[in-house]
Amino acid sequence: MHSIRLISFGYLHLPTDPTGRPIPPAADRVEDVRDRLRDPAAARDILDLDGFHPRVQDVVLNTLGARELIDNLVSYAMLPAGPHSIAIGCAGGRHRACALTEIAGQRVKELGREVVVEHMHAHLPRVLKRAAS
Repeated sequence: MHSIRLISFGYLHLPTDPTGRPIPPAADRVEDVRDRLRDPAAARDILDLDGFHPRVQDVVLNTLGARELIDNLVSYAMLPAGPHSIAIGCAGGRHRACALTEIAGQRVKELGREVVVEHMHAHLPRVLKRAAS
């Protein structure tokens, strides 16, 4: 089975199309978790951390719907003619998307598939609000 590329990103850091909509990275599946999972950045104790940190991963994992989403992503990644890439995006790319990508990547590796993980925006400062147009 070929390797799979898992990509985390932040919608607020992406280039936009002529209508102003963000252009997500090219992938076989793009998962937008902005409205699907509560933003863990609201928890002040993890505000300055990122999705690599175990505390952030724990908060994300225990968010309603996160475990089911990870199970679904892992199942999709393990399909016999599986995808080459999955991109997961949240608002800024530091908390939800990064943590989900790390957790899913580890699970897929444990199931025997080679995984390449790319975090497009996890290193960037937290986005406080959308820039004025």
